[in-house]
Amino acid sequence: APDRGAKRPREEDGGAAGGDEDSRGGKQKGLAARELARYREAAAAELTADKKKILEKLMDQDEEEPEAEPVDESSVKKMILTFEKRSYKNQELRIKFPDNPEKFMESELDLNDIIQEMHVIATMPDLYHLLVELNAVHSLLGLLSHENTDILSLTDSVVDLLQELTDIDTLHESEEGAEVLIDALLEGQVVALLVQNMERLDEQVKEEADGNYNTLAIIENMAEFRPGLCTEAAQQGLMQWLLKRIKAKMPFDANKLYCSEILAILLQNNDNTRELLGEMDGIDVLLQQLSVFKRHNPSTAEEQEMMENLFDALCSCLMLPANRDRFLRGEGLQLMNLMLRKKMSRTSALKVLDHGMIGPEGADNCHKFVDILGLRTIFPLFMKTPKKMKKTGASEKEHEEHVCSIIASMLRNLKSQQRSRLLNKFTENDCEKVDRLMELHFKYLEAVQQADKRIEGEKHEMVRRGEILDDSMEDEFYLRRLDAGLFVLQLICYIMVEISNSGISQLQQRVHQILNLRGGSVKVVRHIMREYAESIGDGKSDEFKEAERKRIMDLVDNF
Repeated sequence: APDRGAKRPREEDGGAAGGDEDSRGGKQKGLAARELARYREAAAAELTADKKKILEKLMDQDEEEPEAEPVDESSVKKMILTFEKRSYKNQELRIKFPDNPEKFMESELDLNDIIQEMHVIATMPDLYHLLVELNAVHSLLGLLSHENTDILSLTDSVVDLLQELTDIDTLHESEEGAEVLIDALLEGQVVALLVQNMERLDEQVKEEADGNYNTLAIIENMAEFRPGLCTEAAQQGLMQWLLKRIKAKMPFDANKLYCSEILAILLQNNDNTRELLGEMDGIDVLLQQLSVFKRHNPSTAEEQEMMENLFDALCSCLMLPANRDRFLRGEGLQLMNLMLRKKMSRTSALKVLDHGMIGPEGADNCHKFVDILGLRTIFPLFMKTPKKMKKTGASEKEHEEHVCSIIASMLRNLKSQQRSRLLNKFTENDCEKVDRLMELHFKYLEAVQQADKRIEGEKHEMVRRGEILDDSMEDEFYLRRLDAGLFVLQLICYIMVEISNSGISQLQQRVHQILNLRGGSVKVVRHIMREYAESIGDGKSDEFKEAERKRIMDLVDNF
């Protein structure tokens, strides 16, 4: 099955999220939400003198455009060498007159001017190698680690330049130039320096808050271009800073939203960062931040976006078994059980519970969930899929998948009296839960049969064209079948064979009675379960896979 801790792709039209595969489809929407939040903040402040200056400068540039010299390799070299000279001169004067800013003020302004000019290099990623060869990356990073805080305007300029150089679209224009630049930045410990710089900034000052926002953009750009750097980035103080900023007692703003997004990116498919977050008590931070929404819904689209990012981060963390226990101790189950009652957070809370209870590592959470009366919350959601799900962008299928997965996990993990309580749920009210289960069985069986028909047709076409059906094609088809509803169907059949083997005869009778009544067949259920048994145990030991397969096949044989 796909990585179910992944960030959900959020589609543009607000339609249903497609599957749980790892995707950064949230970027555009996240970007829009953040930009809007920033725009609202900026709108409050009048056009400052700086902004007027920049506007005038842009106007002047427009007028000067025709005479501007063409930018090519030699002019870029010249520009970088000028930057190096001015950077060296500024450093020299600072050392010579440490207590006399007038003496180096002019050199600082000159240096700032050339940094502004260097923005043009961001339009030519194939010349990025010059920045590295001529030592400019090293010097720029040097300016970030400047002791003097009066040089904030310079570090701001460096951050702006780096943000533009690492713009993700630019990086993809010249993979070669991008690789060289990112290598040099990482070698110079860029993340550690950026984090130290953010520590110094005071977000009460608008320019400095913008500085933090732009810094996070650099980190996002680099992480998107090279996901492998997430572990290193998290360890260089970024994880700690993000957690501190997310729990800071400050009004919600674009920066907090951005932090939640970067956090979700760091944790995606990465056990190292998940472990780090767990060790830093990050699970508690996530739960505290989410607990705000147990009383009231997010008040804006941006706040809802942040809530979803925090839920995504939590789901990712729960992929690591050690974090399941932290979640249990932090009373995560109680919080999710409460949040199942809120429309806005229901689907996300289900997803978290699913991640916390799945597999043998979820056994403690399963028992605790029954103890806190979670069955009273989960079964109404199983009996009736909520109608109004458009607002949260969740699909009916997603809801039913998570609910069935939670029930399947409990059947797999529960022992003694908690298990009896779960099975009793299926017998009450004249086995109405079994009737619902069978209704879902036929609904998903039909969806899968239709998908199978389409796929068979395509295979037939391919063979006719003389194409080869290799393993990767077969995997592709299997994933498409899972997505069409096979995954939910497997969960439903698993619940069917589990309750039929529970020793409660009325459950077994009811399952078979409805199968016969609606022209279903035991053979089909067995076939689905066999296929399921073959595919289980992703990333688990061979002994586990073998034992689990045998357990499932025994259930099937007795069905």
